[in-house]
Amino acid sequence: MRYNLFGQGNDVVLLISRILLATLFVLFGWAKITGFSGTVGYMEHVGAPVPMLSAIIAVVMELVVGILIVVGFYTRPLAVLLALYTIATALVGHHFWNETGMEQMENMINFYKNVSIAGGLLALAVTGPGKFSIDRK
Repeated sequence: MRYNLFGQGNDVVLLISRILLATLFVLFGWAKITGFSGTVGYMEHVGAPVPMLSAIIAVVMELVVGILIVVGFYTRPLAVLLALYTIATALVGHHFWNETGMEQMENMINFYKNVSIAGGLLALAVTGPGKFSIDRK
């Protein structure tokens, strides 16, 4: 038997979870698209492959997929895809193992935040979006 901690509130908790998980992506995706030339420059700075294409992928993944997660559209596969993207960005953008001092600590924190966010996205992929979603309509 499955334990239901929140009773009927599980769907509300899943909605809140989707909003909380996607907020970071939507905010930063919006910043990336509105400052696109700066995004391309950042991609060059961190050594992302094909900076222009990397910037486009970042905007799509963060802004578009983030919004789709919030509304609960193709939630399970997109949560897995966004988790993989989040791990990839941790590896490309937060390579703390090559740094020292405060820079190392800041990038280590951001690396493991990405890992934790990916874990939340994978949990969402397993549980599904709940009834307050396009997927459930």
